[in-house]
Amino acid sequence: MAIPAADFSDAVIVATSDGVGQGDPALLRRVVVTYFKTLVELGARPAAIVFYAAGVKLTADDSPCLAELRQLASAGVRLVSCRTCLEHYGLMDRVGAGEIGNMATILELQATAPRVITL
Repeated sequence: MAIPAADFSDAVIVATSDGVGQGDPALLRRVVVTYFKTLVELGARPAAIVFYAAGVKLTADDSPCLAELRQLASAGVRLVSCRTCLEHYGLMDRVGAGEIGNMATILELQATAPRVITL
């Protein structure tokens, strides 16, 4: 069964955790990797993906979805990680994909997006 091309071009995706859903942490991390991998496979290109709270861990150099995030960034998707959150987790020097921003940048992206999708 073919999946129709998804149009995410007007959406900002919000990642506030290093996984998706609730339950076993290992499963949640696998699901978030699958989510970003599927975005890449479908050719879905959101306007931006923003990361704050524990979500910034997804942009770290040891992230299980780093390859997928780099592919999305290479395709023109803006990836923005919260500076305060990166500092909290000691990840300022370990960002492997995207840019370091602040909450004002994140709020502006959310406020101007026709759709905001929270993972």
